[in-house]
Amino acid sequence: MQKFSFHTHTSGFDGQNTEAEMVEAAIKLGWEKIGFSNHFIVYPGIENTKMYAYAKQGEYNSIYSSTFEEAIDKFIAHYATIDRLKKETGFPIYKGMEVDFFAHPSWREGFEKAVTILKPDYTIGSAHFIEYQNTLYNAHDLKNASPEEQKLLLHRYWQNVRAAASSNLFDFLAHLDLMKKTGLGLGSEWMKEEKATVRTIATAGAKVEINTSGYKFSPTDPYPGRRILKMLATYHVPVLINDDAHKKSALGASFDKAEALARQIGLEVLTFPRRSPKTPFINHGNNQILI
Repeated sequence: MQKFSFHTHTSGFDGQNTEAEMVEAAIKLGWEKIGFSNHFIVYPGIENTKMYAYAKQGEYNSIYSSTFEEAIDKFIAHYATIDRLKKETGFPIYKGMEVDFFAHPSWREGFEKAVTILKPDYTIGSAHFIEYQNTLYNAHDLKNASPEEQKLLLHRYWQNVRAAASSNLFDFLAHLDLMKKTGLGLGSEWMKEEKATVRTIATAGAKVEINTSGYKFSPTDPYPGRRILKMLATYHVPVLINDDAHKKSALGASFDKAEALARQIGLEVLTFPRRSPKTPFINHGNNQILI
């Protein structure tokens, strides 16, 4: 069974265990390496958005930043801890970040500067949020929206995923069909959006993860579900298997199921996320604009 994960979270962000505790657990499991990918979420005035009350209630507000400077400071300290652990343990530890993509030129400029400063080993593109009528929604908000709003927001969600794939900023994309955690987007009517997204991913040369945390919401399917995984195989999109572990006991969860599913569908499974050589940032201009 696979002995690594590049999508994990630690305390100080929204994880439950420290970097040291996660590394200790990985070593005890006989793992070969681990990558930490805490949330890098920057949105001006995020504390005033609809989702923030939920975030604060869930004690997740530590992962959100209103400025890039604030987020960079968090990651400088986090990466320093990783560097210290690498020296102390000799264990291969990689510095990643799970980044929420926002399709604005000013956001891109700020993120590119952040990457230049932080120099992560890899970046994960995510879409937890949807902008609509000057309000920022996240996945948890959709369950409280009207059916009409849910459809509109789901369409915009997929638009955002495609924009992230086309941005050329990320080494792979996380949990494509995240919205199924609220029971939304499961019907066959969403296949058109899914196919368009997979085509965009393939054209952009992007990679996708099989995120085993999805098994918590579906006993048979990870993120993304097998319907999308079959599309990815058809377009020869490579994948990585990750656990999205927010605590040490979740490391490697359901990797056996994900590996068996990948073999069954015929997916190419990678062992390292970084593009080699690293593709330079490219400004896609209006292709980044959602609305």
